Amino acid sequence: MGTDLLEVWELRGGYGDITVIEGFSASLRVGEVVFITGRNGTGKSTLVKLIAGQLTPSGGQLRFNGQDLLLVPQHKRLSLGIGYAPQEAVVFDGLSVEENLTLHYDNRELSRYDALFDAFPRLPERLKQNAGTLSGGEKKILSFCRAMAEDTKLVILDEPTEGVQPENIAHMAHAIDHARSLGRSLIVVEQNLSLVEQTADRAFLLDNGRCIYTADANQNLRSDIAQRLKL
Repeated sequence: MGTDLLEVWELRGGYGDITVIEGFSASLRVGEVVFITGRNGTGKSTLVKLIAGQLTPSGGQLRFNGQDLLLVPQHKRLSLGIGYAPQEAVVFDGLSVEENLTLHYDNRELSRYDALFDAFPRLPERLKQNAGTLSGGEKKILSFCRAMAEDTKLVILDEPTEGVQPENIAHMAHAIDHARSLGRSLIVVEQNLSLVEQTADRAFLLDNGRCIYTADANQNLRSDIAQRLKL
């Protein structure tokens, strides 16, 4: 780590005339895992939508690998090396599991998913199944695997553990650690403090669209965040 991959300065934005993020600044280093946490409705998903390009910022600066992201539409950010697994509408319900995993590739090979299939064996068992028939947790796993298997430098995951069983959350933590070991960077929106504790290099606590606390990984990270969430 040590080289900044993503630079965010005074980022502002929201929905129409409603500003949700009031000025967020941070940098993300190569090979770093950063968590965005906080109560429901504090702007976590809005923040990563602004970074991923799903929403257009109303102010601030956003640079990825030295390039101005504000000029790059969302559909072109994957080619730059930015992957995104949203909190909602995480899969194409009308397509099969296999189609969800291969739709965005010219080569429909599934070998890129071998390690993830080992971790989540229910997924390869359901390749021909319509994705819309999966449970909420299974859809999250499908979305997680699709994003983690992409050849990207930055992966943005919005609430990846929502509805996911604890044993599969442990597999997600392992996959995140492995991605970091390969020099990939991750931004993860998450309220599961166990996952934060296990995998975070840094954590940002949001409230009312602003960062009210940030901390590097340490043995007290989980308790520090939990205590501040009670304030």
